[in-house]
Amino acid sequence: MARRKKGRPLNGWLVIDKPLGITSSAVVNKAKWAFDAQKAGHAGTLDPDATGVLAIAFGEATKTVPFVTDSLKAYRFTLRLGQATNTDDGEGEVIAESDNRPSAEDIRAALPAFRGDIMQVPPQYSAVKVDGERAYKRARDGEEMALKARPLLVESLELVEMPDPDHAVLEMTCGKGGYVRSIARDLGAALGCFGHVVALRRLWAGPFEIEDSIPFARLDELARDRALDDFLLPLEAGLNDLEELPCTPEGAARLRNGNPGLVLAADVEYGEECWASFNGVPVAIGVYKAGELHPSRVFVLEG
Repeated sequence: MARRKKGRPLNGWLVIDKPLGITSSAVVNKAKWAFDAQKAGHAGTLDPDATGVLAIAFGEATKTVPFVTDSLKAYRFTLRLGQATNTDDGEGEVIAESDNRPSAEDIRAALPAFRGDIMQVPPQYSAVKVDGERAYKRARDGEEMALKARPLLVESLELVEMPDPDHAVLEMTCGKGGYVRSIARDLGAALGCFGHVVALRRLWAGPFEIEDSIPFARLDELARDRALDDFLLPLEAGLNDLEELPCTPEGAARLRNGNPGLVLAADVEYGEECWASFNGVPVAIGVYKAGELHPSRVFVLEG
């Protein structure tokens, strides 16, 4: 006999305003406990010293996580000018210093080189794997690695303000896999003054914005209270970038069994990834082919 899962079969999204000093995994664990949920996961890790949007998926919504993880994300960060650290943030050891301080005009002139499709080398203290081991573990052991540059789309990068000669506040919108710490490091190098991140906040991730979030403290305040459910967003909130295709009753039945099912499509191209719904309930995600959706993920939902 299969072991019964503990907790409620909850489905949907929760957006947390992650505070400083806690890991993304710890936030997910707290949310799962507070909601008494069977299953939970997050869409895009934030470092412990970063704050802002952390989108948590419950139950069947975890099947939509890749679509949020692959979406654009926006960050506001503060660059400390004149110092480089071994971690590229304020938690690390200062390894180089400069008395040179660029002007706001200097910074704006340097930014175009960091926009568009660029190649970015991850920080030494990062989660990328080197010979099967996380880079940060090797870095903690004193090893310096030649990490490979990775492609990154930077849709926008703008200077917001310079509160003083030592600090610059910037906002960046980028694709999956971007390291703000690497942008700070490389921008400091381009400006001839060194640089590292001292504050980082994620403003939005895919469809989820900071205005959608609740403070982390609310999880403790309302733990195991059904009032928490009022903060949940529907499963389909994670599918905003995909076209919705209503399906027929017969199509819904076939899709739920993992087979291609009839859908009602308008301006959808052959081979386009979409999601199907029946009476407003998500049924499946898949590829559209000649009037049918060929499912890759099937939702187990009532309705």
